[in-house]
Amino acid sequence: MRVAHLTASTFYGGPERQMLGLAHALTAAGVESVFLSFAEKGRCRSFLGRARHAGFEAVALEHDTPWLRAAARDLTNQLTRLCPDVLFCHGYKANLLGRVAARRQHIPVVAVSRGWTRENWKVRVYEALDRWHLRRMDRVVAVSAAQAAKVRACGVPSERVRVIHNAIDPERFAGPDPTYRAKLLRYFRQRRTRIVGAAGRLSPEKGFDVLVAAAAKVVSEDDTVGFLLFGEGPCKASLVKQINAAGLSRSLVLSGFRADLDRFFPFLDLLVLPSYTEGLPNVVLEAFASGVPVVATAVGGTPEVVEDGVSGYLTPPGDAAALAGRILDALSSEQNLRDLGLRGRQSVLEHFTFERQAQRYLELLTELTGRPPSAAPPAPAEQPRATAPATAPAETEAPCQV
Repeated sequence: MRVAHLTASTFYGGPERQMLGLAHALTAAGVESVFLSFAEKGRCRSFLGRARHAGFEAVALEHDTPWLRAAARDLTNQLTRLCPDVLFCHGYKANLLGRVAARRQHIPVVAVSRGWTRENWKVRVYEALDRWHLRRMDRVVAVSAAQAAKVRACGVPSERVRVIHNAIDPERFAGPDPTYRAKLLRYFRQRRTRIVGAAGRLSPEKGFDVLVAAAAKVVSEDDTVGFLLFGEGPCKASLVKQINAAGLSRSLVLSGFRADLDRFFPFLDLLVLPSYTEGLPNVVLEAFASGVPVVATAVGGTPEVVEDGVSGYLTPPGDAAALAGRILDALSSEQNLRDLGLRGRQSVLEHFTFERQAQRYLELLTELTGRPPSAAPPAPAEQPRATAPATAPAETEAPCQV
């Protein structure tokens, strides 16, 4: 069996890690994965290069926005060549064009819904289009039960929705390099005994302005705590202004984007996620895989990962005082941090591995194709699987047999 993943990758981030991790896990079950991405002005190279390095076929589509008709033709031609059994679409652009191309080829099409940010008016328009297209997919995979509820609320029939959580490879965090603790400490001009980390795009829905307000309260009670925020985004300038106004320039550092973030995670004392909305946050899985406890807002799929009082603490979104209080609770003792972190790691090992995720996808593939991945495909009635009539235009290529 072969599956294709269509995306519009601009860098190697959380969704890209999810796709590659799943592909590796599905390989053991006899499922071949290929990757297609819109070019995004060449920014797709980061992800596609990693996919090729991992041994997967990865193709950049020739045309992109605003030439959507040509892009749909490119995609249709690729699906004719590859003839996948199922097409998985990641993101609103992939949903829009992937659904059209898959229908032309009579290939089942699945949207993977990770959440909506409503970051600005342009994003809100795209997300409205995305919700419209989800209603017309064969299946929608929601990364959390909370996201599944939102998907159903936008009109997708319940029988088409499947919840398959994000996953993590705990081995990414094995054998941590202790020099990274020293690197963390060097971000601060004064000595720190506890380092609280946060990571994500510096955009409004992530709630980092609330983190700054909470950090001011924490530092007023314990000035040996340092906060380190990894990421870039449109809110950076306003956050810098807020940090300076709160007198936190020595206690809260914006480190920018780091490609080696995995190496830092095991040496954080605590991770904080102050978001207003989430699908299912990869950063929480990464912290838990590192044995690091989490304080997070109880939004989206986060409560499906963080068990309040067991592996971390949950707070209401937008409440800086509650966030500060829970940060201080978590930092109250070394033993408390250790216990919370160990339980978080155990939760990842039991519930959020790629092997467990792949099993759910195998069930979905069997449901869509009518056969388990290890079974041989049925013999085509008249034409080979990848052959189209020589005179047929791209829009009417012969469908793949599934």
